[in-house]
Amino acid sequence: MRPILMIEDLSKEFYLHEQKKKISSCRNISLSLQKGGFIGIVGTSGAGKSTVLRCIYRTYLATGGRVVYDSLAYGPLDLVAAAERQIIYLRRAEIGYVSQFLSTLPRTTAFQYVTDAALDAGFPQDEAEERAAEMLRYFRLREDLWALYPVTFSGGEKLRLNLAQAMVKAPRLLLLDEPTASLDPDTKLLVRDLLIRLKAQGTSMLGIFHDLAFMDGLCDQVFNLSRGSFADREERAVK
Repeated sequence: MRPILMIEDLSKEFYLHEQKKKISSCRNISLSLQKGGFIGIVGTSGAGKSTVLRCIYRTYLATGGRVVYDSLAYGPLDLVAAAERQIIYLRRAEIGYVSQFLSTLPRTTAFQYVTDAALDAGFPQDEAEERAAEMLRYFRLREDLWALYPVTFSGGEKLRLNLAQAMVKAPRLLLLDEPTASLDPDTKLLVRDLLIRLKAQGTSMLGIFHDLAFMDGLCDQVFNLSRGSFADREERAVK
């Protein structure tokens, strides 16, 4: 079976213009994610984990290598070389991304933020609003917050809103950048249960985690990123 995501020799360098110096963030990254699979990436802070995810999502443009995504819209597509319009469409319709940080349009309420994500994924208005309400309740965001602008939310509320926005679409590929970073233990369990449900429904996932206990029984493979490249790989059976 053709993998949904195949990364070959991915590298990313940053150029510090004032110092006229190149910084290598990640190099020689290769992995293959099967459809419905879950790969976890661990490693110390600054090892380049988030850079890998951002190169897949194309908020960073890779310096070298290929990131081939088997899309519904375009077939196998190298995200490094893809046109910007293709990337924009895939972000809206097929690929979800959960960041530690919230980025919403000004004057967009929490409810509209999640509803818009469902609309982008192709759900009709009524179903999009229903899915948004269900997801906000699932992540225990109080209804009196739904009509507010997320800039007023706490860090934990913003992260839960990010999770709701990404998962309401049930994307084909879900990228997770420390999705439980500032969550309480009960909410972490909600995230874990929903990830298990999405995986059972066929969503393929690649995530960064520091909480190793959270990963147990969840990831099929775990890669250890050290100094910008993979140090080892561990197979983990899903319980």
